[in-house]
Amino acid sequence: MKVDLLSLLPEEAEAFVVSLGEPKFRAKQIFDWLMKGKNVSDMQNLPMSLRNKLEENCLLTLPKVLQKQVSKVDGTVKYLFKLHDGACVESVLMRYEHGNSLCISSQVGCRMGCRFCASTLGGKERDLLASEMLGQIIAAAADSGSRVSHVVMMGIGEPLDNYDNALRFLHLANHPARLGISYRNISLSTCGVADGIDRLADEALPITLSVSLHNPTDEGRSAIMPINRRFPIAVLLASCKRYFEKTGRRISFEYTLLSSVNDSEADAKTLAQVLRKHLGNMPIHVNLIRLNEVKEREFKTPDAKSVEKFIATLQQSGIVATLRRRLGADIDAACGQLRRKNETTSKEA
Repeated sequence: MKVDLLSLLPEEAEAFVVSLGEPKFRAKQIFDWLMKGKNVSDMQNLPMSLRNKLEENCLLTLPKVLQKQVSKVDGTVKYLFKLHDGACVESVLMRYEHGNSLCISSQVGCRMGCRFCASTLGGKERDLLASEMLGQIIAAAADSGSRVSHVVMMGIGEPLDNYDNALRFLHLANHPARLGISYRNISLSTCGVADGIDRLADEALPITLSVSLHNPTDEGRSAIMPINRRFPIAVLLASCKRYFEKTGRRISFEYTLLSSVNDSEADAKTLAQVLRKHLGNMPIHVNLIRLNEVKEREFKTPDAKSVEKFIATLQQSGIVATLRRRLGADIDAACGQLRRKNETTSKEA
């Protein structure tokens, strides 16, 4: 078994380097190169004997840019990364005044089956290693020449369905000897894996948790999100309440607006009632998202008037609600679209 080098924490890396018969200071030299997106062959300050040992004993998982789309509207960059085994995932680099944010993938494909999402088409192939999540940040920073200061785990896959690797990634991304990204600048999004939320609460990490609701009733949510049959709304929101009580961190509830499915004034009122019923006086933030339409799906984006009315209804009910800024509107912005297009083209070829 080859050692997954990029998944090692500093103390583990030092122990591994020593096991190769090398002084432990070599570990820092190795990772200084890796954090810049360099391969073993680039590590010129290492003796050739050590580089040969690394090539023989290590799995090197830095992804390669297979395809890139750049928005002419706002500079958002959509990456299609090729992994060491040929599998592909997506990341999106978004530029804000406060810094650069990268939305990363946590799995190759997804088994959650949300009906409006392109990522679930074809199901899940495999989990990503912690190194492959970290590698997306390293590769995007190297390609763009810009430091990534914020991370959103909201790309392809369900992070809490890949819990151990996702947790190790969080520690690696935050560690000052790796990327040094503040936990408070990292958001993890889940479709509602309630037992995973409970596990994450026990980690006491000051990250931002985002929970995808997308419908205020069990019947409506189960119709578009199969996870609701396993963890219905009452169970999910109970876990959310425990998470807040343990961490003190406000949860962001994601709500993608689907025309004539979940975007009515009645839906907004029901959403407000359900959240208050289960969460009491806990601070609540609803992050509304205009659907990025997927050609293989039947769902449509609501018009601006419906969106404005939905927001106003929530605010009148005492719920803090914001509309997510829409970036990359002129590229394959919906999660999973670029990967899907590449797979389809490859099969046709």
